[in-house]
Amino acid sequence: MVPAPSPERHPTSKLGAVLRMTSGNFLEQFDFFLFGFYATQISNVFFPSTSEFASLMLTFAVFGAGFLMQPLGAIVLGTYIDKVGRRKGLIVTLSMMASGTILIAAVPGYATIGLVAPALVFIGRLLQGFSAGAELGGVSVYLAEMATPGRKGFYTSWQSASQQLSIVLAAALGYGLNNSLSTYAISAWGWRIPFFVGCGIVPFVFLLRRSLQETETYLAQRHHPSTREVFCTILKNWRVVLSGMLLVAMTTTTFYLITVYTPTFGKAVLKLSTADSLLVTLCVALSNLIWLPIGGALSDRTGRKPILMAITPLAMATAYPALSWLAFAPSFLRMLGVLLWLSFPFGMYNGAMVAALTEVMPKNVRVAGFSLAYSLETALFGGFTPAISTYLIQAMADKAAPGYWLSIAAACGLFATLVLYRGGDADKRSETVAVMDR
Repeated sequence: MVPAPSPERHPTSKLGAVLRMTSGNFLEQFDFFLFGFYATQISNVFFPSTSEFASLMLTFAVFGAGFLMQPLGAIVLGTYIDKVGRRKGLIVTLSMMASGTILIAAVPGYATIGLVAPALVFIGRLLQGFSAGAELGGVSVYLAEMATPGRKGFYTSWQSASQQLSIVLAAALGYGLNNSLSTYAISAWGWRIPFFVGCGIVPFVFLLRRSLQETETYLAQRHHPSTREVFCTILKNWRVVLSGMLLVAMTTTTFYLITVYTPTFGKAVLKLSTADSLLVTLCVALSNLIWLPIGGALSDRTGRKPILMAITPLAMATAYPALSWLAFAPSFLRMLGVLLWLSFPFGMYNGAMVAALTEVMPKNVRVAGFSLAYSLETALFGGFTPAISTYLIQAMADKAAPGYWLSIAAACGLFATLVLYRGGDADKRSETVAVMDR
C-alpha cells in the first residue's frame, strides 16, 4: 500500500506555510525599518541638536546600533533555532521584536523625560537587532528546507519579498499621514502611528506562526547540535562564513540605500517633498517585489553563479553615474527612474544570493551560519548605509557619494562569488544539499 503524502508536501500546504512564515518576517522587518523611515522626526523628538546633520547622525547611529546586536542574536538565537527547531525559535524572535517596537512607540520624547528618552529608544533598537539577527536566517532556512526540488531559489526569494511588502505598508502609511496631518503634527506625534499599527498586528502574526509545522529536513536530523558543537562547526568553517558575509554586502547596502534611506535622502539631500520621497519608496518596494522571485527562479534554472557574476559588475558600473544624474537636477521623475533602476540589480542579485547562502552553509548549523554571515555584514557595513551615506555626502560635498559605497559593496559580492564558486566547489555543495534535502 502506497502511503498518503504528508500535508507538508501538498502544494496548498506549502503555500500556506510560506504565507505564515513570511507574515512574521514581514512584521519584524516592518517594525525594524520604521526607525529608518522616520529618522528625521525621531531625530527631532529624541536627539535634538542645533545641527540637523548632527541630529541625523545620532539617529542613524542608534539605527545602526540595532545591527551591532545582530551577530550576537545570530549566535545565541541561531543556535537555539538549530537546537529546538525552526518553528519554536522563530516565535521567540517575534516576541523580542514586538517588545522593542512597543518600547520605541510608547516612550516620551527628550523634552519630557530628558536623557532617559534616547536611552530607552536605544534599548528598543538593541532588542529589535538581537531578534532580527536570527529571524532572517531562520526564515530563509525554513523556506529552503520546505522548497520543492529545483525551486529553492524561488521559495527563498519570498523572505526578501515579504520585506518589500513591509516597505510598501510603511511608505503607504507615511504617504497617507503626510496628506492627512500637518508637518508639525507628524513631527510631534504622527510618526508614532505606524509603530502602533505594527504593535496591533503582532497578535495575528503570533497565531499564524504558531500553526507552522516543523520542516521535514529538521525532523529527519538524527542529531541536533549543542551550543558548543555549533560554535566548533562555525569556527571550522570560518572561511565560508566570511565569504558569505561578503556575498551579502551588495544586498544589504543596496536595500537600505533604496528603501530605508530614500525618504531622508529625498527630503534632506535632494530637497524634494516628503510625499514625493515616500511615493518613490513605495514604487521601489513594488519593483523589488517583482524582481526578487524572478531572480530566484532564474537562478534555479541557470545556477546561482551566473546571476551573481552578471549583476555585480552591472551595479559597480552604474551606481555612481545614475546617482550623479539624479543629483545634477533633482526631481520626482529622476529619483523614481534612478531608484527603480537600482531596484533591478538588487532584486535579481538577492533572489539568487539567499538560496546560495543557505546552500554553502553546513547542514546542521544552517540557521546559525547563515544568520552569522548575514548579521556580521549588516552590522559592519550594510546596516550603517544611511549613516555612511549621510557622512559621505557631507564630507565629499557630493550628493551622489552613496554611489561609491554601493559600488564597493558590489565589488565585495563579486569577490565572494569568485571565492565560493572557484572550481565549482559551491555548485557541488548545492547539488549535495539538494539530494540530502529530498
